[in-house]
Amino acid sequence: MSLIVEIKTAEGQTIALLTVEAKNFKTGSRGYHGQGKIDFDGKRYQTQVQMVEIGSKTSPAPAPASDEKDDE
Repeated sequence: MSLIVEIKTAEGQTIALLTVEAKNFKTGSRGYHGQGKIDFDGKRYQTQVQMVEIGSKTSPAPAPASDEKDDE
C-alpha cells in the first residue's frame, strides 16, 4: 500500500507531494517510508518521511554483534 504525503506552507500552499510505501523496518516495527527531492523557494531539498506504527514491534531486535573478542 502507498500513501501520498502533501507538504504545505503554513499558509496552505502545496510545496510537494511525496509517495511513501509500506515498510517493515529492521527493528521489527511496521510503517511507511519515502524519500525524494523537492524544489522550494528556489532551492532543492532532499526530503524523507517516516511513519512508524506505535506498538507494531512484535519481538525485540537482535542485539548488535560485539567487536570485542573473549580472551580465554
